Amino acid sequence: MDRFDQIPETALAWHEAGKGAVLATVIETWGSAPRRVGSQLAISGEGEIEGSVSGGCVEGAVIVEALEALEAGAARELEFGVSDQDAFAVGLACGGTIRVLVEPIGQVMPEAMLRDLCAARQARRPVAYVADLESGARSLTSEGFETRFRMDRSGFEEETRTFVAIHNPPLRLIVVGAVHIAQALLPMARIAGYDPAIVDPREAFASPERFPGETLMHDWPDEAMDALGLDTRTALVLLTHDPKLDDPALFKALKSECFYIGALGSTRTHAKRVARLEEAGFSAAEIARIHGPIGLDIGAAGPSEIAVSVLAEMTQTLRKGA
Repeated sequence: MDRFDQIPETALAWHEAGKGAVLATVIETWGSAPRRVGSQLAISGEGEIEGSVSGGCVEGAVIVEALEALEAGAARELEFGVSDQDAFAVGLACGGTIRVLVEPIGQVMPEAMLRDLCAARQARRPVAYVADLESGARSLTSEGFETRFRMDRSGFEEETRTFVAIHNPPLRLIVVGAVHIAQALLPMARIAGYDPAIVDPREAFASPERFPGETLMHDWPDEAMDALGLDTRTALVLLTHDPKLDDPALFKALKSECFYIGALGSTRTHAKRVARLEEAGFSAAEIARIHGPIGLDIGAAGPSEIAVSVLAEMTQTLRKGA
């Protein structure tokens, strides 16, 4: 998991260790802000930091304010203008403005609430942290923000001072078929924020030598799907061409909520796949969830370019819908 996904857990660990901890969250942006709304920075009472709210532009000022807020035991709202020069230094063409909410743990954000938030994240349950900046009330909920969960979008409720921070489970990629495309796709997906796993009962294919450091499962694909689970933050990519391996995983995926299902193969191969699924009783709407042939049509040639097209299609589906 990307270390930026561990910020609440880091803050909780610092608090439990007696160091004190503060969470700083980007609550609003204008212009070319360096980090999106919902981005977080954890600060310990000893000045340790994890994460980012601006890519480096204003972290120093946020740390000072966070330590003062920790001592005072109160939340703070900060506003920073990011100059064009500072923005350019972190890779942007021009500057913008960001607002940051600073919350000491145990004083503004209850310790038990942060622990429940971390537990939900560990269990891969989407959860929203709701902060009423008028009343000071804080709460956690998994209901009522379905659109925000789907779009992975934190922000203020319309015409209110209620900020909703969305904490979705980490993105996950399950690849069935330890082939050459998978060797290129996994490191790309990891860079894009996915936690990947390879499923292939053929141990000669799914070997540590071919996939160093990756999660390898030698189970039959349907058993692996049951073990891993297929939720709304999971993408499934089928690369074997072999119905004996692809179809058991497809049968599980089409009854799940995974956001992306892609299957390698030509138009003719996919037509045969569709016929098998129809015979197995799947509806046209269920079968239409499959991206096949897999990947965006970018004229890809070779395993690495095909991997680029697959990751691009996954991203398009995640951000814009099927």
